[in-house]
Amino acid sequence: MQTENASALHVPVMADTVLKYIEPKPKQTFVDMTFGAGGHATRILDSVPDSKVLALDRDPVAHELAHELAAKYPGRVIPLLGRFSELPNLFRELKVRQGTIDGILFDFGCSSMQFDVANRGFSVSKDGPLDMRMDGLRCPEQPTVADVLARADEEDLARIIKVYGEEKQAKKIARAIIEVRYSFKKLETTRELAQLVDSALGSVPRQDMLGRYTSNATKTFQAFRIFVNNELNEINYGMFVAERYLKPGGRLLTIAFHSLEDTIVKRHISGNISGDVANTLPLKYVSYGMCHEKYEVESLMQSPWEMLHKHVITPTIDEVESNPRSRSAKFRAAICMK
Repeated sequence: MQTENASALHVPVMADTVLKYIEPKPKQTFVDMTFGAGGHATRILDSVPDSKVLALDRDPVAHELAHELAAKYPGRVIPLLGRFSELPNLFRELKVRQGTIDGILFDFGCSSMQFDVANRGFSVSKDGPLDMRMDGLRCPEQPTVADVLARADEEDLARIIKVYGEEKQAKKIARAIIEVRYSFKKLETTRELAQLVDSALGSVPRQDMLGRYTSNATKTFQAFRIFVNNELNEINYGMFVAERYLKPGGRLLTIAFHSLEDTIVKRHISGNISGDVANTLPLKYVSYGMCHEKYEVESLMQSPWEMLHKHVITPTIDEVESNPRSRSAKFRAAICMK
């Protein structure tokens, strides 16, 4: 994929809202935790002089784009390759101390450039290998969706689809996957999985929140993407990292695209943290070393956050029309009060 084309076609979600609430000022340092194609980072850099952005992404393609942006803004962009859980080690290498960051932005989920490339396996509408790993290029040992479909038992498949995809027909889909195994066939492409889900559900068309027809397999694809990338545990860890590295008065901004992501954010902001990981099921298949010590969790039970607005903020009608992928976005902003 051409990185220049990816950057040019990318439309950052709720960019005006991000600028309003992050309130960038000269000489401040921000962390874009999900750099993607750099849309939000570019808006921040253009809005004030002498600001600096630490651009983190786990996807090597996005990391290449960050290097291109760094060349355009000399000395103002620091590209970082890794997951949220790897950021503390990256910060130590850069000698970035806790309590020194002015603003941190999360734009959760998959980026447009990942959905738009068929061979990444993210899109239900484009035929490609059942991969869906955000950083499979640098972590080839990480299981793909095809691996999970071939190895997980029926109970775990149903749990994955129900919990991560919020799919009511999860058991039917899991049973269909197991039946395919009995026929000695391995599901290897996105088209095969989509057709299997259609067959299991009787090909009854579904509609999204805007009344538009959507694939029956959308929730199943979401479920396995979240699972293989361990996304919810990474978000949970990322919220801990944000609290530690923001300075007093620093701003936290999050853009979530479904309730699973937004729920983790809400629990951290309210101080309602009840365990050391968000979801344990992925850890059964891949050990990410995501556990936190008990004292770390207990120290954060008193929320250090103060919301900057009363209700969750959603995109305007005009923004949804110009960027349909923003339609399910939920924006939250808070100040670190520690």
